[in-house]
Amino acid sequence: MDIKIDDLTGSEVIELVREHLYGMTLHSPPESIHALNLEELRKPEITFWSVWIGDELAGCGALKELDGQHGEIKSMRTSSAHLRKGVAKQLLQYLVEEAKRRGYRRLSLETGSMDAFEPAKRLYAKFGFQFCKPFSDYIEDPNSVFMTKEI
Repeated sequence: MDIKIDDLTGSEVIELVREHLYGMTLHSPPESIHALNLEELRKPEITFWSVWIGDELAGCGALKELDGQHGEIKSMRTSSAHLRKGVAKQLLQYLVEEAKRRGYRRLSLETGSMDAFEPAKRLYAKFGFQFCKPFSDYIEDPNSVFMTKEI
């Protein structure tokens, strides 16, 4: 697997981000969707990575700098053709290591509370993320779950 910083201009990456956004609409009401669109993912405080297996896009993910010591995982998505191949696990490990390199002391995330998000929550828990209160600009929402990890 090759994980590399991506500028969000390639057609495969654009399609995977669209798939990610569409997937959120299937499981969450509009007011509870916190996934970022292409324009938002290009903001300077966000670094976006794509994951490749050979010449196939296998997944993506991003880190948003909340402040100099706190980062947020955004837009974690595995391509449907590469599910259950360890893509999310390897990308999450990469993002945690990158957060450490940046000097973050905490890494947090928001995900859905519905059954469709159970695999993601289990993965995050395996990496030591624990449930927490809303952070940054988030508010309590029955459709959201917040997790954090000291690093």
